[in-house]
Amino acid sequence: MELREYWGIMRRRWAAPILLPVLVALFSAVQLRPWETPPPTYSASMRILVGVLPLEGVEDGEYDPRYYAWMTSEYLVDDFTEVLASELFASAINARLAEKEIAIPAGLLSASANTGKQHRIIRLTFNWHSAAQLQEIGAAAVAELEENAAAYFAQLGTQGAGVHVMDPPAVVPVGPSARQRVEWPLRILLALVAGIGLAFLQEYLDDTVRRRSELEELGLPLLVAVPRQRR
Repeated sequence: MELREYWGIMRRRWAAPILLPVLVALFSAVQLRPWETPPPTYSASMRILVGVLPLEGVEDGEYDPRYYAWMTSEYLVDDFTEVLASELFASAINARLAEKEIAIPAGLLSASANTGKQHRIIRLTFNWHSAAQLQEIGAAAVAELEENAAAYFAQLGTQGAGVHVMDPPAVVPVGPSARQRVEWPLRILLALVAGIGLAFLQEYLDDTVRRRSELEELGLPLLVAVPRQRR
C-alpha cells in the first residue's frame, strides 16, 4: 500500500482521528485541570540502622558471634522493610498522632534497603501534603522505632535486634511528578493513535469497491467506470 493510499484512507475516515483526540482532550482538561498549579507536596526521608547483638555465652573457637550477628542483620532487613510499610506500623503511628488529628494510610512509609556494602541500612521515605504534619509524622515514626522496635522484631522471630536512627527525617518540597507533567498530552497522543487505528479498522471492514484494481484482484470484469465528479 502506497502512502497516497494511506492518505486517502485518512481523508475518508477523518472523523475518528480528529474527534476522538478532541473529546479526550476536553474530558482530560476538565478532570486534570492542567492550567492550575498542583497543590504542594513534601517529602521526608530518614535512615535507620538495623543490628543484632552477638549471642552471649558462646565459647571461643566455636564461631565468630559478630560475623553471624552481621549476617542475621542482613536477612532481617528484608523482612523489616515489609513491616515498616504494613498496616500494623501505620496503626502505631496513627495512635501517636491521634491528638494532632493526623491519620496516615498503610504504605505511606516506603522502606528500601541500601545495596552494596550497607546491607543493614534502611531508607524510610514518605510524602505528605503538609510540611508541618509531615514533620509530626516523622517524629512519630522515630519515636515508634526507638521505643517499640523490639516488639516488631519479636514477631519476626528475632531476639536481641535493635534499631538506631542515623538521620532524622528532613522535610523538603517536591515538584510536580513526571506523570503530572505529561499525562494530559500523553492522553491526547494515545487517543490520536487509537483514532488512526480505528480509521484503518473501519476501512478494513468496509467492503465498498472504489478502485479498478480491487475488481481485478477479485477476477471480475469491468464493464464501465464512472469518473468522479470534481467540484
